[in-house]
Parts: sequence; structure tokens; C-alpha cells
Amino acid sequence: MTENAQQQPSAPPTELPTQYAPADVEGPLYERWVERGYFEADAKSDKPPYTIVIPPPNVTGSLHLGHAFEHTLIDAVTRRKRMQGYETLWQPGMDHAGIATQNVVERELGKEGKSRHDLGREAFVERVWRWKGESGGQISGQMRRLGDGVAWSRERFTMDEGLSQSVQTIFKRLYDDELIYRAERIINWCPRCLTAISDIEVEYQDDDGELVSMKYGEGDDTIVVATTRAETMLGDTAVAVHPDDERYKHLVGKEIRLPLTDRFIPVVADTHVDPEFGTGAVKVTPAHDPNDFEIGQRHNLPSLTIMDEHAVITAHGPFQGLDRLEARSAIVAALRAEGRIVAEKRPYVHSVGHCSRCKTTIEPRLSMQWWVKVGPLAKAAGDAVRDGRVKIHPQEMEKRYFDWVDNLHDWCISRQLWWGHRIPVWYGPNGEVVCVGPDDEAPAGEGWRQDTDVLDTWFSSGLWPFSTLGWPEQTESLAKFYPNSVLVTGYDILFFWVARMMMFGLYAMDGTPPFHTIALHGMVRDQFGKKMSKSFGNAVNPLDWMDKYGSDALRFTLARGANPGVDVPIGEDWVQGSRNFANKIWNATRFALMNGATVEGPLPDASKLSATDRWILSRLNSVVAEVDALYEDYQFAKLSDALFHFAWDEVFDWYVELSKTTFMAGGEPAKVSGRVLGEVLDVTLKLLHPIVPFVTETLWTTLTGGESVVVAEWPKDSGFRDAAAEREIESLQSVITEVRRFRADQGLQPGQRVPARLTLDGTPFAAHEAAVRQLLRLQPEGEDFSATATLPVAGATVALDLSGTIDVAAERKRLAKDLAAAEKEKAQANAKLGNEEFLAKAPDQVVDKIRTRLAKADEDIARIQTQLERLPEA
Repeated sequence: MTENAQQQPSAPPTELPTQYAPADVEGPLYERWVERGYFEADAKSDKPPYTIVIPPPNVTGSLHLGHAFEHTLIDAVTRRKRMQGYETLWQPGMDHAGIATQNVVERELGKEGKSRHDLGREAFVERVWRWKGESGGQISGQMRRLGDGVAWSRERFTMDEGLSQSVQTIFKRLYDDELIYRAERIINWCPRCLTAISDIEVEYQDDDGELVSMKYGEGDDTIVVATTRAETMLGDTAVAVHPDDERYKHLVGKEIRLPLTDRFIPVVADTHVDPEFGTGAVKVTPAHDPNDFEIGQRHNLPSLTIMDEHAVITAHGPFQGLDRLEARSAIVAALRAEGRIVAEKRPYVHSVGHCSRCKTTIEPRLSMQWWVKVGPLAKAAGDAVRDGRVKIHPQEMEKRYFDWVDNLHDWCISRQLWWGHRIPVWYGPNGEVVCVGPDDEAPAGEGWRQDTDVLDTWFSSGLWPFSTLGWPEQTESLAKFYPNSVLVTGYDILFFWVARMMMFGLYAMDGTPPFHTIALHGMVRDQFGKKMSKSFGNAVNPLDWMDKYGSDALRFTLARGANPGVDVPIGEDWVQGSRNFANKIWNATRFALMNGATVEGPLPDASKLSATDRWILSRLNSVVAEVDALYEDYQFAKLSDALFHFAWDEVFDWYVELSKTTFMAGGEPAKVSGRVLGEVLDVTLKLLHPIVPFVTETLWTTLTGGESVVVAEWPKDSGFRDAAAEREIESLQSVITEVRRFRADQGLQPGQRVPARLTLDGTPFAAHEAAVRQLLRLQPEGEDFSATATLPVAGATVALDLSGTIDVAAERKRLAKDLAAAEKEKAQANAKLGNEEFLAKAPDQVVDKIRTRLAKADEDIARIQTQLERLPEA
């Protein structure tokens, strides 16, 4: 046997084991799907296209619950569309994750006592590529565990050759269109990673700091300003006040002395200042604060950089060489010694930005960087939603989108890293600047050098919907699969990834947006609604739950919590419950197969069907229609819930149970019900498949003998409805439910048989009597039958003979005791609620609790009185 033959996955089972073992099923099934090419997409196909891109996970990453959640939803959508006959492309790939990846490799070098500078740029980049080949991308294997139906042959990486060409092409086009420029602006700077970082890479948290109020100037020309970053006062070049603030009009235009320095700075009037906040005066440090930079631009103020890239003070004087936090304390002490500290507040809790990678406090810093002029691009992105070319779902998220794109600032795209797409700009010995496209020759000769910065990771991932299809080449894949049908992603990256894809897609693809619909989902949280985090101790590795309960159980739990745009709480108990659902599907299908369920031949004519058969087929078609409508509205939670209750409650708990007597009796009715049950299972398993693919594949192929449910035809609503049968079975369900409740109230054991007479409108309960007696453990009435309890419900009358089954006297005594307790509880609650003094003093939650107790007591009294009325006389 060849090595390849040995590795081929096994064929699907022809019969079902007694128990479902996900670990034995999932891996071989997935490999068979991939081997058969079910997830691949053919650009030459004449099928209508359906395209979704994967939000590319970082190459450094591993599967977390957020990934599992998002991938489950995307996989469900694409599996359904594939079954509906679309040429479906779920485009996989990974992001090179500039800062994160460089940090990982730099930490490895640190263990060897080296830095990237010891290797040099070229050798360091080679080292990163080597790390990517050996250790990166473990998430791909985890995606297979989850069942992701992606087109693996099309997997892309944001730094592969094709995508690098796309990046260079769009940079050149934007540069030539004067939409990319280089300028000195305030950026977010990480003193640890030594690079500018984007807004999304800044995490804000409340830190304990200090608010220091200090006095500038002398005598009548003094003014008080407050700051949480006292060290930046070394870079102040003005004090600003509001033009209409009468307190400072005599100072506007004057220069006042800046403490601890030999400099004098002007007082300027600027409408940005809020006269009602603090003293109404603010210090202006243009090189170290974004708002101050804007004030500086308006008033032609100099920008003094007083820190280096490590956040060490560079300004001349006694503080030079100190770290920013050391300088902060030293400067406050020096000001205090001069009597210039007016007030100090510690701790002062305020929001502070931190680098999301290393948690270092961000330093706003004036720096020469590359920028995208986003004005016209953002307008196009807004217009595409406003004119209906792109739908945002849920619609209420549109406001957040417009708030962002309508107020978007120019985008800093350069990063001071070595890992990433290097900026394709060369500088000549005489000040020349040349931007090079992918088909251009880079300038050669003495004195020419390439820009040392790389592009922000979001720049290349913003091209993802079309760069992965071969753009700028006009490929068959680009023609077939662009634009994407839908983008399924979290609302948290609506601004940073979605908006960038919209801007680039519209620009590069001649006004065609990158997708028709943006379907936004929420974040996964723990069962108490708290954000999951290792620091909180509530983070979960989804692989642990998949190992324990199976991938289907995790997927179904996540889908069942997925309401559009709303966060998703999840707990292990819920995953365990979904595992029980998978087991229920397995056991019910196994029972059905053992009792003649089949898909062979056409469905019998309605005239040959029992009311129970017509009811379940009517309900089946209603559920098909409901699930289709919910899929189109991205209502994953509702469609999962609908399928759960239909499968568990209606098919397994009602139809199968009501049909057991038919199957036991045999004959033609059993064959008819076996065909109906086969049809119901066939359709139900197909409907469930996109969310729980593994268990449904095993069951469907065993039931039908078909090749795979992955490529089976999606169910269609046949239009069959039978309202009369639905009413009849609903009435029957009411009868059975009520009698079961009565039996439980009387303390009867589930298997205890009781003589009974069944009538419907005065006639025997003919068509369903055998099933009802079987389900309710009701014996036929004998010669000595005596109706000691009669239950009229849903047009039927169930008369029970309880003589000899319960001790009526003891039961009356027990119920009388329970009734007395309930009446006492009601009296006590009424007494408190009738006490005006108590109501005036008691907290609202206490009063609400007593009202709840009163309502419960009323319910208990009514229930017990009904039970007493139904008991025979002692």
C-alpha cells in the first residue's frame, strides 16, 4: 500500500455506533471534505458567485473564542450558499502582523543575547521569514478542527509576492494622485516598540496619575495651568485662553516667563480652549500633544521636541537624560521649590493610552511620517452606504459608521519597523524623491537610498477583498468573485479594517465597493457578560471545549448566542447543553433507522398520511421558510433556536414518540411513517448542517447513502401546509401535557399505569388513542372502572381511575398543608404591602421582592386548589 493510500480518510459509516464520539469522527470527515475539493472555488464555473473573505488572523496568533465565533458564522453562511448551488469562495489567509511578529522574533533574539541591529535588516527579515515557516500560522490547523470550509488552495499571506505587488501598485497610484504625502505630524508613539502605531493599536485604560496646577509668569502677568504630564512643560511654546474670556484679555499677545527655563512664551487666544474647564487656560506643547499641535499650526508656534524615541528627556538643563516618569517627579519637585505649584491631586484617575502589544504608555510625538489623505476616499466610503450600494447590518450600526468616515483624519501609514511592506520611495543625493511602482526600476547609483519605514499592517489588509483575487492583474478570479457578497466581522473593527477596505476598494475598483453587505456581530464574553481576558482569569481556549464536547457543540453554542451587533455571553454549561443536543440528534436518528426511516421513493400522497404525518410535514416546511428568512437577515441566534426546538421538541419528543405505536404495529402505516420520518430527518439534518457540520454529515450519509451533505441540495419549502393537522396535533399535545402535569402533581411515578377513558367531543379518542395511552401510561378501562378524576382539556375529556394508585386521604392532607402555607405567605405579603410606613422606608428592590412573593403565593394557591378539586373523595 502506498503512503498516500495509507493517509486517505476512511469512508463514512454504513451504520451508527451506539454513542456519538466526536473525536473519532471530526478529523477524518474534514480531511475527506478537503481531499474531495468541496471547499474550492472555480472561477470558470457558470454558477452564481458567493464570496466571503476571512478577516485575516495574525500569523502570530492562535484560535481564540472570538475567532471560533466569527468563523462559525461565516462557515454557516457559506455552507448554506454552497448547498444552494452557488460557486462559493471563502477566501482564507493570514496577516503578517508587523509589530506583533517583529516583537516575537526580537524576543527570541533577546534570549540569545542579541538584538535585530546585531543581525542587520536583511538578515533579521530572513530570520522572521524562517520563524513564519516554522512556527507561524498554527491557527490554520485549528481552523480545520473547527470545520472551516475555506478554499485552502487559495490561501494568501499579506506579504506573499502577489499581495506585495498589490501594495506597491496602490501606493504608487495614490502617491501619483497626491493622496499619499509625507509630513511632520503628531502620532501615537510606542517608546518600547520604537514605532508609530495606529489608533486601533492603542488601548485606553483608567490609570492613577496626578493633576498638577502650576503658575506661569510673574506678578500681574501670572497664569495658572494644569497638566497630568508635567514633564512636557519643557516643550511649551505658548499658553492658550479663549478669546472671549475676560479674565485673560489683558494677557493675550503678551509673553510670560516659562518656569525652569530661560524662555518667554506668548499667551494666545484660541476657540479650542474651554473657559469653563479648570482655570480656562491651557499650556501648549505642539510637539507632544495632538490638540496642541493644531493650536500651534493656527498660531505659527514653534514645535520643540523634548524627548527622544525612548521617551528620555533631551531638552537642555538638569532634567536631560531622565526618563519621562523620572522627569515628571523631578520637575514637580523643582516647581514646588520655586513656589509655583498651586494644587496637586493624587491619585487622579484618567484615561491613558497604552500600546496593545507591550502595554507601554503611549507618547504623542511629533514625527515625520507618511500619510494617506483620506478626505475624498472617506467621502466615497460614506456615499456607498448612503446610496444603498452597501448595506450595514444591523442598520442601527450605520450611525457609528458615518460618525467615523465623516470625521476621519488623515491616516499615518508608516511604521518604524523592519518587518512589513517597505515604503517604495527612494531619496536621491540631491534631494530627489522617487516613488517606484512594481514595474519600475528602482533608482541606482551613489547616494540613492530607500525609505527605511514599512507600511501599517492595515494598509495591506485593506486591500484584502481584491488583492487576494490577483489585482492589479485582471484575473478570472477577480472578474468572478469581486465584489464580495458579504463581510461578516466584529463591530470593533468597523472603523479600522472595514472602513479602509471600503476606501481602497472603491478607489482601486473604479467605484465598485468591496462587498454588498457588512454584517456586524458582537464580542464573545463570559457567561456573566464580562470581557474575556487572561488577566481576569476567565479566558477560554476553544480547543479545550472542542476536545471535551466536540466542535459541533462549541459551534452551536456560539451561533445560538449570535444576535446581530450584540455581544455574546458563553459558559461551559451551555456548551455541554449543545453536546447533549448533538447526542439527541444522534440517538433519535439511530432509533429512526432501526424503525424503518428511509428516503427511498417519493413521499406518499397526503390522503395516505396520518394527521401526525401531515402535521410534521407541515411544520417542516414552515421551519424551512423560517430558517431561510432568518439566514437572509443574519439572525443566527433565532435560526439556531428555531432548529433546536423543531428538532428536539417537535421531531424527536413529539413526532417520534407519537409514531412509536405505528412502528410497533407494522404494516403499511409503519412504512408510510417511516418514509415521512426519513424525509423529516433528511431535511432537518440539511438545515442543521451549516452550524453543526460533523454530526450531520455522519448521520445524513448513513440515512441517505448520499455522497456528502456538504454538496447536497439545500431544502426548499414545498408549500405544503395543513392547518387542520397542526390544530389537531396541538390539541393532542395540550391533552398529553396537561395529563402529564396532573400525574406529576398527584405524585404518580412516570412508569405507573393508570386506568383511563379517553373521549373527544363525546366520541372515543380513536386515531390517537394508542399513542396517547402509550405516552401517558394509561391502561384501558376495565369492568370495575370508576372515574375518580376527570380532566377536560382542548376539547377532550380524560377520565382517570386513581383508586388503588394513590392514598387519597394522605394526598388531601399533604395538599391542605401546602395550601395553608401558601395562604399564610399571601397574608404576610399583603400585610407588608398594605403598610404605608413600611412602603415609605423600604428600598424598591425589597418591595419588588415582596410583590414577587405575593404573585407566587397566588399561583400556588390556585394550583393546589385545582389539585384538590380533581382528587376523588376520600
